Amino acid sequence: MIRNALQRFMYGRYGNDQLNIALILTYVVLYLIYVITRLDPLYWITLLFLAVALYRMLSRNAARRRSENAKFLQLITPAVRWYRFRRTVHRDKEHCYFKCPSCGQQLRVPRGKGRITVTCRNCGASFEEKS
Repeated sequence: MIRNALQRFMYGRYGNDQLNIALILTYVVLYLIYVITRLDPLYWITLLFLAVALYRMLSRNAARRRSENAKFLQLITPAVRWYRFRRTVHRDKEHCYFKCPSCGQQLRVPRGKGRITVTCRNCGASFEEKS
């Protein structure tokens, strides 16, 4: 019965997306900082983050919310891509990673082969590196 009522209430509303998750996580982090420091302006800022997240979640203007989320994803994608690449490089102990001096393409070569000539698959430039 209650689940049905909640489903009926949420019908036609936008719901949750990546921007909302980021807003709620920011709210939680700022609230924890507020609990430690007891800075009153920080409390109001946390409430603002929570209010924006709830407004977006309950909104019926799905097109507007989708465009906001698309802009957010476009803004955050380079940072996510950089983090994932760094994590891959850190975990991969069998390869060395280089950036092509001509086009900037990331290249992976086997580790421990000494001085080798690396050819970029993207632009065809060759350069020597120590693996």
